[in-house]
Amino acid sequence: MQIIRDRGELDAALEALRADGGAVAMVPTMGALHAGHMALVEEARRRAAHVVVSIFVNPTQFGANEDLSRYPRREGSDAQMLGAADVAILWAPDVDTMYPNGPEASVKAGSAAQGLDGDSRPGHFDGVATVVARLFEQVKPDVAVFGEKDYQQLLVIRQMVAARKLKVEIVGLPTQRDADGLALSSRNIYLTDEERLAARALPRALGEAAQAMIDGGDVAEILARAEERLAAAGFDPIDYAALRDAETFAPMDRLDRPARLLAAAKLGSTRLIDNLPVIPSI
Repeated sequence: MQIIRDRGELDAALEALRADGGAVAMVPTMGALHAGHMALVEEARRRAAHVVVSIFVNPTQFGANEDLSRYPRREGSDAQMLGAADVAILWAPDVDTMYPNGPEASVKAGSAAQGLDGDSRPGHFDGVATVVARLFEQVKPDVAVFGEKDYQQLLVIRQMVAARKLKVEIVGLPTQRDADGLALSSRNIYLTDEERLAARALPRALGEAAQAMIDGGDVAEILARAEERLAAAGFDPIDYAALRDAETFAPMDRLDRPARLLAAAKLGSTRLIDNLPVIPSI
């Protein structure tokens, strides 16, 4: 595996890969890799002859009071994992390489950025759309793989690709979870042992709420109960528990089409997000 930090070296390495034949798949990450990331790499390998993984902790998607400075950085162990997974290129630019004119969001996220994390984290999705657009410009992948854990982000990226008419297939991989049901996340390392036990309430509350909706319960009442359960487990504040259209991300007050049930809440100093698909019974 080549570890590349220079744009000229990246161009040369990509040219060599494409001369060798086969498609190029990309997995954009911010590092601190775990089994969820490696599942994305495995999916990328199934879809293309060559896999490029990027590691870049993107400053434009962090708010003023968020954890940019403490976001985990462990490129050495990340590189070992990627090399063992037969990744062709690890693209690890610095901020000046990614943003030669300064780290400012220059791509406006589409309608999927409205509400939920778009409200809780102002400017976040503009930063995501900007960095992903730049990564796609640099690597020009045929396919890119993202996790569905960040479902709103996935829709933002799909809208950005469509708006810019980029020739890259966007693949969403279902959320990867630990044995206790908690969604895999780089931020889970911030949880204390006690918080980790309490965090299991998040996927459980969503699972119960999803089933209650499928059984025909009132959506507003079910969401309120889910928030009550999270509060009882120690989550504070609870940013949202919401039902959204799986494709348009429009708010839903009844389950009459494929949907996503999403929640975000803080446990101690750690903000956790999760979501589940909800399909109405026929």
